[in-house]
Amino acid sequence: MSAAISEAEALAMAQAALRHWGGDAPPRLIKNRENIVFEVHLPGGIHAALRLHRPGYQCRVLIDSELIWSLRLAEQGLGVPCPVPTPDGALSAVAAGRVASCVQWLEGRPIGCAEQPLAGDGAVQFALMQRLGGLIARLHNATDAAGLPAGFLRPAWDADAFLGQMPLWGRFWENPALRPDEREIVQEARCHAWGDLAAFRAEGADYGLIHGDLLRENVLDGPEGLALIDFDDSGFGFRAYDLATALVQSLEEPHLPQIAAGLVAGYRAHRPLPEAAVRRLPMFVMLRTFASAGWIITRAAPGDTRQRFYAERAARMAAHVLAGTAPWGALA
Repeated sequence: MSAAISEAEALAMAQAALRHWGGDAPPRLIKNRENIVFEVHLPGGIHAALRLHRPGYQCRVLIDSELIWSLRLAEQGLGVPCPVPTPDGALSAVAAGRVASCVQWLEGRPIGCAEQPLAGDGAVQFALMQRLGGLIARLHNATDAAGLPAGFLRPAWDADAFLGQMPLWGRFWENPALRPDEREIVQEARCHAWGDLAAFRAEGADYGLIHGDLLRENVLDGPEGLALIDFDDSGFGFRAYDLATALVQSLEEPHLPQIAAGLVAGYRAHRPLPEAAVRRLPMFVMLRTFASAGWIITRAAPGDTRQRFYAERAARMAAHVLAGTAPWGALA
């Protein structure tokens, strides 16, 4: 299982990294998980987030590409973290064996978290997701308008990344909490999805750079509206997957129909979303549940309750996809 390093070790690494930006003010630890994140204050009064990127996930070229994309989006007025270069103009640095980067601090609070239901009634949640759907559409619009420089490199969230023999986040069908009948239905849905993704690409699916991890914790509601953080999992993929990641934490919500309807309505107010994409939203949500079921395998003991939660959710979505149904019902 993976384990976070100690807070003392993280602080020492942060202090080493800050030297590349000329900073010496004490950093404040925000998150010690996949990436280690600190709140820092840099010379010139710059309020920033320092990220120590997890080893073995994204190389420096990939991280620099993520930061270039964020810069292009920020230049178009999107609420995203704008990179802070080092005094010599580099977007990242290497310290204590990790790639480090700094991005300007964004004010705001996450719209929710995985452990708690969304606040408000169905109408409130519809309105929130309508705002989020609009932001996701503007993210995709701005990305297409920005253009990307030569040498830009990010991973692909394609069929092989989700469903191949070595998925990016792990072999989900080997999750120890899957029962034999669930493993069978997951494998059947895996085969089904492989063919449907190929068909969708052939139909001209909207495919390009995506955030890839639009969970509640990565959406901030601040003084200037909604903003997106944590582009660490971004890559080239189906645009519908960004909508799916925004839905996946709401599968147990009582107002899921309003949540899904608000997200789709908000997106369609700013960017086309064909019926073929809406019809496949359950499949893309399923792909995220598959990825999560693979991700948790190495991050929790076999008997951990999270293993069962992710396994059961993946099997439940697989059943929906094979039956041609959606857990939120029909969407207009």
